[in-house]
Amino acid sequence: MRLLIISDAPVLTRNGKKEAYAPYVREMDLWMKYVDHTTFICPTIYHKPLLTQPFAKQDFTVNSLRRLEFHTFFNAIRSLCNVPYQFVMLCLAFAKADQIHLRCPGNLALLACIAQMFFPSKTKSAKYAGNWDPKATQPLAYRLQKKILSNERWTKNIKVLVYGQWPNQSNNIIPFFTASYHEKDKKPIIERNYTGALKAVYVGTLSDNKRPLQVLEMVHELRKSEIDISLDLYGDGPLKETVIKRIKELDMTSGVTVHGNQPLEVVTQAYKTAHFSFLLSKSEGWPKAVAEAMFWGCIPIASKVSCVPWMLGFENFQIPNPKSQIPNDSRTSNASSSSSSSSILKETYPLGLGKGFGNVSSSTVENDFMEYPALENKSRGILIDDLSRATATIQVYLQEPDQLDEMSQQASKWSQQYTLDEFEKAIQELLRDSCS
Repeated sequence: MRLLIISDAPVLTRNGKKEAYAPYVREMDLWMKYVDHTTFICPTIYHKPLLTQPFAKQDFTVNSLRRLEFHTFFNAIRSLCNVPYQFVMLCLAFAKADQIHLRCPGNLALLACIAQMFFPSKTKSAKYAGNWDPKATQPLAYRLQKKILSNERWTKNIKVLVYGQWPNQSNNIIPFFTASYHEKDKKPIIERNYTGALKAVYVGTLSDNKRPLQVLEMVHELRKSEIDISLDLYGDGPLKETVIKRIKELDMTSGVTVHGNQPLEVVTQAYKTAHFSFLLSKSEGWPKAVAEAMFWGCIPIASKVSCVPWMLGFENFQIPNPKSQIPNDSRTSNASSSSSSSSILKETYPLGLGKGFGNVSSSTVENDFMEYPALENKSRGILIDDLSRATATIQVYLQEPDQLDEMSQQASKWSQQYTLDEFEKAIQELLRDSCS
């Protein structure tokens, strides 16, 4: 089988080897394992920092195309002039391929989505790595790709792999996942103490979309509330210097460390001992930083975006809506009494999301309290719907160390379903179905 991969992700040549963004390489190695030959159509130049690794197989073809960029007037004109040539190149490559695989979203991917409509008999697959939420606010190019891929009149003979399960989808939309660890990596998680010093990690690009500065502010507020919490940040990006500067401004150089890009092995060791992992992204696809943390029992504190609510077990529950801040000493004073902790939780979270902050009767408080998923051991993380109330939300959870321990167990149990072994089987089955 001749596999053709179209992606905006660059394939670079360094020291005589072809390499790309490390998580992307780990996935593509699995795809290439079950085909005879692979051709990439993608950019081959990238000027920003990128955590890369070489492909396991090096005997594949790379057809280089310029990145289509529209952020400035000059780049837009140059890209528009280049579109006809790229469209012809895509069509010629489509004609030769046995299996076409699109990596979406992206500008080159959008052009490929249009080109594939002229090849209805070709077997195709598409991995939509972005947010598939139909209600999400997204750029026009992203919305067009989702519309084309989900339209069975325009896009035939294709399986579109998306993150999460969404209502009212066409037959070619397939819920999918990704993974970072193998079955052999599974180990009993380390038991944490949630009443002592807490360790948190942030893993991801230091960019505006990931909101690392808001993570810093959140940790700062927790510290002001006399909660002993440290933070390790793993990743690089355009906000790195700003983050370092802000750490100094907040006088947090003790206990907050920026490690930069690190290999998975280093990050894994951090997950194994950390109590919490922050991810406050504005947009996501399948957030590996959440799934990886959960694998090791590290509880995610994550924004309500993309499939995150489903990952954390909130798909059928309302998000607690804190009524007031918790006193600084409430965590220590209630740690020894579950009944008093429950009382504070009822007072702090009397209402579900969207019910407002009006006066309620004791029976209403009790009913809403019973909807609080953490108290029923049904959530696998802490979901943040409103950053302005995030610190109060975390403090409420800290009142119940036993529940946090159960949450850690449930997070690991859920995430360890999604291993690279299962991921490889899914890819193999997808390719086998395409050949039949």
